[in-house]
Amino acid sequence: MNDLFENSEGKLLTFLLRNQEYGIKILEAREVVGMMHIDPVPHTSDFMKGVINLRGKIIPVIDLRTKFKMPQAAPTNETCIIVVDFGNAFTGIIVDFLIGVTRIEEVSFEETPQMSANIRAEFISGMAKLEDRVVIVLELKNVLSAKAMVSISTNQPEIAL
Repeated sequence: MNDLFENSEGKLLTFLLRNQEYGIKILEAREVVGMMHIDPVPHTSDFMKGVINLRGKIIPVIDLRTKFKMPQAAPTNETCIIVVDFGNAFTGIIVDFLIGVTRIEEVSFEETPQMSANIRAEFISGMAKLEDRVVIVLELKNVLSAKAMVSISTNQPEIAL
């Protein structure tokens, strides 16, 4: 059984990047904050935007658009930072628009399908088929792994959805 259903009861926190809806397991999300000042950190990957001071905690912030090799867009009033937690290691991810909590049924979820070589399939847990849309469920532990954070110096797109 996929841990999305075992631990998170099929609940996703969904958001938009460009025009595509993505989701993360609800238990991975700690809070959502509006865009705020991000202090850059020298000699980091281009998707590492820097750090924020959130109520006294220093939290690294990455831009998922940059991470996924998507065209950049100026922040809007809807742009926000989702703070996620992996064993008390907090990271912020910048997204274009927060949709909210969505519950999916196990029958509407498909494990990661076979994809072309230029798509980093390990970043995707699966796809959720809803009425008129598909939600790409991210495998955040792979998106935010130490290996993924430093091995991005190639010119190939990581994810082309």
